[in-house]
Amino acid sequence: MNGIPAPRRPTRTVHVGSVAIGSQYPVKVQSMTNTPTHQVKATLGQIERLAEAGCEIVRVSVPDEAAALALPKLVAHSPVPLIADIHFDHRLALKAVEAGVAGLRLNPGNLRSPKQVALVASAAKDQGIPIRVGVNSGSVPQDLLKKFGEPTPSALVEAALRHVELLEKKHFSDIKVSLKATDVATTVAAYRLLAKKVDYPFHLGITEAGTAFTGTVKSAIGLGILLAEGIGDTIRVSLAADPVEEVRVAWEILKSLGLRRRGVEVIACPTCSRAAFDVAAVAGKIEKRLASRQAPLRVAVMGCIVNGPGEATLADLGLVGTNKGVLLYVEGRKIKRGTLAEMTAELLKLAKKK
Repeated sequence: MNGIPAPRRPTRTVHVGSVAIGSQYPVKVQSMTNTPTHQVKATLGQIERLAEAGCEIVRVSVPDEAAALALPKLVAHSPVPLIADIHFDHRLALKAVEAGVAGLRLNPGNLRSPKQVALVASAAKDQGIPIRVGVNSGSVPQDLLKKFGEPTPSALVEAALRHVELLEKKHFSDIKVSLKATDVATTVAAYRLLAKKVDYPFHLGITEAGTAFTGTVKSAIGLGILLAEGIGDTIRVSLAADPVEEVRVAWEILKSLGLRRRGVEVIACPTCSRAAFDVAAVAGKIEKRLASRQAPLRVAVMGCIVNGPGEATLADLGLVGTNKGVLLYVEGRKIKRGTLAEMTAELLKLAKKK
């Protein structure tokens, strides 16, 4: 069982460095550094941690000259493709292109000069660098706010299409689009609306989603709805937390929909009085001990025989509590019975070999 198969919305393909993006490829996981970009050692350290967690594309902010000057070193040593996040000053985008970044993110709300956008498009085209048109509800152009009254789905879509048109006039088509709002319903409606108008790949996200808890819930709902409908080609979970948490949550969203598999997926029953052992503690221990594993593995940790044997049978490895000890399942078969400590140790041993 791999969750819900989601038919993908057909899109063209865009390459961000070595990473192919579009409906013919798996949905990719993206995040963003929060270290000062000009602090090369700290930024590279965070990029490496993100890559180890499964991040496939990393975006770095380029707010000033110092950040732009750091890009060549970051590009040279990054284990994953880097996207330069540009606001207000098109000259920083040109410097990012010169530095060899794998992609640019431009915000239509604060980079509106057709001449400046044309210059960036020309430079990016010459180097084969794609551009993401990244619309945010917090920076919609003022004329569109006046027209629509607030950042409505139609306002977000019009802002994106306006910028896409500027790029297309320069015969530039290596484009991704994002339409991020803090409100889940607005975000979902905007992507649905634009999906009917263009075939460019979409980068999904709920912007400024909140703290680790609130942001995870909002992102799971918003991104989950769209991904289940086949909309979305890259995703970022925006959290006011360690960026590595963004990557972990993103992978759980993809795994829950059956779109990707990576690392350990722990299936654990909710606690109740029937449980023969502390399910939460054991599941947490197993998840922590196997956190560095990258190959996919499903582990069931079940407290009793009501649903335990069934779930364990569907998992690669499983523990099931009974009143006569804990059962160990391997590849759907009941292998042995023993104490909780014995069977947990055996499961971890098998998981590391598997």
